[in-house]
Amino acid sequence: MKIALDPYMLRHLPMAEMVRTVADIGYEYIELSPRTEFMPFFLHPRADDEKVAELKKVLRETGVSLSSVLPLYKWSSLDEAERQAAVRYWTRMIEVTAELGCDLMNSEFNGRPERAAESEAAFWRSLEELLPIFEREGIALNLEAHPDDFCEVNDPAVDLVRAINKPWVNYLYCAPHTFHLSGADPGADVGRMLRYAGPKLAHLHIADSFNHKGSSGLRYILNPPGTPARIHQHLDIGQGEVDWDAFFGTLRDLEFDGVATVCVFAWEERAVESSKFMLDRVTKELG
Repeated sequence: MKIALDPYMLRHLPMAEMVRTVADIGYEYIELSPRTEFMPFFLHPRADDEKVAELKKVLRETGVSLSSVLPLYKWSSLDEAERQAAVRYWTRMIEVTAELGCDLMNSEFNGRPERAAESEAAFWRSLEELLPIFEREGIALNLEAHPDDFCEVNDPAVDLVRAINKPWVNYLYCAPHTFHLSGADPGADVGRMLRYAGPKLAHLHIADSFNHKGSSGLRYILNPPGTPARIHQHLDIGQGEVDWDAFFGTLRDLEFDGVATVCVFAWEERAVESSKFMLDRVTKELG
C-alpha cells in the first residue's frame, strides 16, 4: 500500500521546495494535485518540458515518488465547447503524467447534479475519446464521487465505475465526503459503503468531516433556506465525525492495498504538523 500526501496546503512553495518538505515530513509518495504554474484547475496544463524535468529531478534527489496525478477538468460539462476543451486538457495531462513516469491518475465526475442524465452523457462522450489514450500511455484511472457532481452518492458511483468495464478504471472513496456519499441516510455506514465498492476500491482520500445532516439537519444553517449549496470539510482525523474505527477496520478486513492519500486542507498555518500527524495515524492503522 502507498501512503501519499496531497500537498495542496504546500502549493505556495516552489515545486522543488514542496517536494523536499514532503520528504522531510516523512512521506514516500505525493499525489500531485492542481498547482497554478503546473496543472491549474479547469485550464490547460502549464507544465512544459522544463517544468517536468525540474519535478523529475527533485523526485530523484529526494527519493519521493508520485503515487498519482489529480487533474480537475469539466469533462462532463453540458457546454460542448467546454467539454471538448476539457478533453484536450486531459490529453495533455495524460502525456505529462507519462513523462513523469507515473502510471495512475485520479479525478472527479464533475457535471451538474440537477441535470445528472445529460451530464453523464457528456461524461461518456469524453471517456470514448480518452480511454484509448489512457490505454496507449499505460495509465490507470481512479474516480471519486464529489459533492455537487452529477453523481454524488457511493453506490451509484461504484456502479458507474463498474460500467466503464475496464480493470484499470477503479473507485476512490473520499472519507471527508462520507456524509454526502451516504445519500439520504442521516448517518453513514462507512463499512457498508467500502464493502459495496469491494474489489473496485483502489484509492482512498483521508481526512475528517462533520455530518452536515446531524441535529435534524440543523448542524449547519444555510441561507436562504433551501439553498442547494453543499458543505464538507477536510480536517485532521478526530476533528470531525467520520467513524474511523469502522473505516480502518473495514479496510483491514478487505486487505486494502491501494493508494491512501492524506488530503487535509483546513490548516495551511500548520500544514507540516497536520501532515505529520496524519501520516503517523494512517501508518499506525494501515501501514
